[in-house]
Amino acid sequence: MAELRKSPLELHAFLYAMPKGADLHNHLSGAIYAESFLQAAVEEHLCVDQAALALIAPSAPGSKCAPGQVDATTTQTDNTLRNALIDSFSMRNFVPGRQSGHDHFFDTFDKFGAVGTSNLVAEVAQRAADQNESYLELMALSGGGPIAALGKIVGLTDDFDATRKKLEAAGLPQLVSALRARVDQMEQTRMSKLGCAQNPASSACRLRVRYVYQVLREFPKEQIFAQVIGGFALAASDPRVVAVNFVQAEDGYISMHDYHLHMTMVDYAKRIYPDVHVTLHAGELAPGLVPPDGLRFHIREAVELGHAERIGHGVDVMYEKDPAALLAEMRDRHIAVEINLTSNDVILGVRGDQHPFPVYRKRGVPIALSTDDEGVSRSQLTEEFERAVLTYNLSYSDLKELVRNSLEYSFASGASYWRNRKYGSIATPCVSGKQTSTCREYLETNEKARLEVDLEDRFAAFERN
Repeated sequence: MAELRKSPLELHAFLYAMPKGADLHNHLSGAIYAESFLQAAVEEHLCVDQAALALIAPSAPGSKCAPGQVDATTTQTDNTLRNALIDSFSMRNFVPGRQSGHDHFFDTFDKFGAVGTSNLVAEVAQRAADQNESYLELMALSGGGPIAALGKIVGLTDDFDATRKKLEAAGLPQLVSALRARVDQMEQTRMSKLGCAQNPASSACRLRVRYVYQVLREFPKEQIFAQVIGGFALAASDPRVVAVNFVQAEDGYISMHDYHLHMTMVDYAKRIYPDVHVTLHAGELAPGLVPPDGLRFHIREAVELGHAERIGHGVDVMYEKDPAALLAEMRDRHIAVEINLTSNDVILGVRGDQHPFPVYRKRGVPIALSTDDEGVSRSQLTEEFERAVLTYNLSYSDLKELVRNSLEYSFASGASYWRNRKYGSIATPCVSGKQTSTCREYLETNEKARLEVDLEDRFAAFERN
């Protein structure tokens, strides 16, 4: 690999084939490439707003597109329109000017939001499997629809217990059941599209997919609370939903103004549902994006009040109050950081030695590389490893540690294959070999350990070749 640094194209091929473990920070809607949204728009009989360069549902099923709109099928014959839409839906060809990269990035989601994403999980899974990934945590569910609407009806008081009981009496359990049914539908569609009944041993069908519930943080506080309680209830009742997270721009007005309240809500929900995992977007901020005091507390509160077991992005960590103590706390409590190098560059303009990636490594905080929104960024996990290698001079053993971290700090069920997180010694049941009866029994009951054994087998095969 040291030789391949001199040849980026050969390095890409090397890293593409290398086992990568897990992608732990991946938004389904942002992971879909624009071309797939356009194809889905044709299949769903949507329209294109030519001025806004956005997809629009017709006013009624079967009705014609409104003035200023054209049928989505036009994108199959009009390449000028098609290319303009791809640029509108992604960071392709984007040049900062009147609009920043940050604003263009977040604006894309409304432009393709008319397309349902439940049927597109197979695309993300296939891309992950093609790159030798074995596990994916996909942010694909949110409380931004009926659950948030219920929160608006019920309202919010300082008595979280009373509000939760009102939500439950008003129908929250039924809405949670509807989300479980959506997971059923996504899983059935994914398996069907990938042909898993006919070819269950294919790399895409072997890929383990789990889901993360998203709280939309730019909603009013009564709707945030309903989303939080709904998400924790869902994760507690469906093992396929492994965690709760907060999403949307962290520099938005409500996100900044109500951040402490949001973490207080998570703290409350964690007491009601103590076994639910929490990973939180925190510190996706940079100097100038918000006032200096806005950079001082988000990661710390996510860790100390919001029960975050992982931090998404964590870009502003060195601007936090007492960053050395915070980094030591994250190291000692084994709180990993989901690092998204491409996303941090295109959204925040943070790259190279301005990114805290080497600081986290220096201070012993575990890191896992992830994609964030690979479709919008026009990237994939391989490119994240390329950036890391070329920017931070990583060795092959450094990469193996990052890959192992991605599974060790995942929310896959069960115990680890490793005795400790240094990856030097194996868990006691398997110390005498994987084929022993004690190890086979251990692996049978611990999904995380199975994934980690599989990863070591993949590394061995990769290195032999």
